[in-house]
Amino acid sequence: MPAALIVAWLWVLPSAAHASLLSGDTLDTAADVVAWVALIIVPVALISAFWLVHILPEKIAEKRRHPQLAAIKILCLLSLVFGGLLWPLAWLWAYTKPVLHKMAYGTDQDDHAHHGEAVTPLHDAETEMPGEPEPAPLVPGSPAWQQELDALHRRVTAMEADAALAKAGPSAPRSAPDGDRS
Repeated sequence: MPAALIVAWLWVLPSAAHASLLSGDTLDTAADVVAWVALIIVPVALISAFWLVHILPEKIAEKRRHPQLAAIKILCLLSLVFGGLLWPLAWLWAYTKPVLHKMAYGTDQDDHAHHGEAVTPLHDAETEMPGEPEPAPLVPGSPAWQQELDALHRRVTAMEADAALAKAGPSAPRSAPDGDRS
């Protein structure tokens, strides 16, 4: 009986095994499509997903109006360069409450009013007075131009005199700045 069972089992097994449902040119076309997807589409999708995940901390910081948004953006860019090693730090930073900023400025949020503008130290110090008219450009030959030229000449002469005195030695008297000599 066991011999008959083995013969029946061998008779039921297929005589040829097929590794694919496709054959011939259809198999070649399917292989070409899979190769193009694996070589082109998958890397582009993975790079895009990597980039989108790495800008999440800056999006979170922007949404929460974090006062250190620019630093978080830079950390996100550095994280892209270093293969994601800095990303957890940027993520944590985006979710932190800036306690020192709150102590200094009374709030832990920033208005980001200058979003997209280049922020300069002069802009931060608010030395640029809003609404103040720009000075007129100096025209060569005008009295204002001549006054400016004379003032620059006096400053250069004073600087040259100070340099000459510095060469002479430390005991020599120094001149007053901006031509205020008596």
